[in-house]
Amino acid sequence: MEIYKWSGALAAAALLTSTTVRADEAKTTALLTSLSATTISGYVDTSAIWNPGTGNANPAPFAFNVPSRRDGFNLDSVAVNIEKPLSGEGWSSGYAVDLLFGPDAAGVTGEGAVGSGIGEHIRQAYVNVGAPVGNGLSFKLGRWDNLIGYESTDAYKDDNFTRSYAWSVEPTEHTGLLGEYKFCDAADLQVGAANTVTTGPINARSPRAESKKAVVSLLTLTAPTNWASIAGSTLAVGVDFGPGAVTHDRTHVYAGATINLPITNLTVGAAFDSINHCDIAGVDTGYMYTAAGYATFKFNEKASLHLRGEYGKGAGLGLLGGTTPITSGGAFANVPFTKIIAVTGTLQYDLWANVISRLEVRWDHAADGSHPFGGTVSPATAEAAAEAIDPAEHAGPTGSKKNDVMVALNLIYKF
Repeated sequence: MEIYKWSGALAAAALLTSTTVRADEAKTTALLTSLSATTISGYVDTSAIWNPGTGNANPAPFAFNVPSRRDGFNLDSVAVNIEKPLSGEGWSSGYAVDLLFGPDAAGVTGEGAVGSGIGEHIRQAYVNVGAPVGNGLSFKLGRWDNLIGYESTDAYKDDNFTRSYAWSVEPTEHTGLLGEYKFCDAADLQVGAANTVTTGPINARSPRAESKKAVVSLLTLTAPTNWASIAGSTLAVGVDFGPGAVTHDRTHVYAGATINLPITNLTVGAAFDSINHCDIAGVDTGYMYTAAGYATFKFNEKASLHLRGEYGKGAGLGLLGGTTPITSGGAFANVPFTKIIAVTGTLQYDLWANVISRLEVRWDHAADGSHPFGGTVSPATAEAAAEAIDPAEHAGPTGSKKNDVMVALNLIYKF
């Protein structure tokens, strides 16, 4: 009898162990299957910058061009992307997490001042779901990249190292719900609802009305493959409208195109940004616009030349660098300049594997006759500006130049 009892106990234990092992194996298999569809990538962005002449207190105010990174060596940003994309079949799901570290992070996430190196490091984090509707309908809920703009937040995707004035005034991120539908290979539409039309801290609401949301949109048209040499060319049009950081709703209209020319290896592009009630540093600077032209010529697989010319007009230009305006009877004072011309040339040569190496020369010119750049004294702080009752009593920026020149070496490692 004892033998039979022991035999039964051993059999039960074996069955239990076998069942547990199979359950653990099933869990492990499911986990490995999920992880196998997840990708990890990113980049390290570094630079060396030289500004001829003396006086860096008032640099040209395009994004990230703060005095602390001029005339020296810089770690600009470190990005890590973890993503499981949609499968594209039936009811599918995925997610993405983009983390950004370094001095440039705060200028992208909206959590701090540009170049301060503080703030949240979450650039994007959203759940992505797809439905088998027509050619495919998908939704993102969470924090996602801004739709409009010719240039990308990811520096390695841009033709130039420095950012345009258009990118400097465009939002970078939104928190909300974004839908996308692809009508065909030639037409794609994205429409979303976001907390604010401008980039602010994660989950931040409009300071005027929590229930009011912004609408963002982008329609992208792509030339079909049978359109000869211009196949693959794109035209994009987008409109953002909704609450920003001031008392009026902000309207941002964008149009951009990239055209492949019949000339081998030559591509040109153009972009236009129009902003009504442009709010910078919490101030409504009225209307402004920027226009830019781009040209890229590839010498071979490794070497290419990238040119960009841009023009901007509006009171908001002078505030991009953090200048605090003084208001008196609704009029702005202490605005350094209202017109800008900038020309950028970038030579890229990919000598090392996974490394983008660029040498860039940039010239910024205040086209309104002012001399806002250079100097050794920065514009007044917000506290000093608040104490100046009469704008005439307040000393403005002590710049001494109408031109700002930069020479930069940029190395980016992608992994």
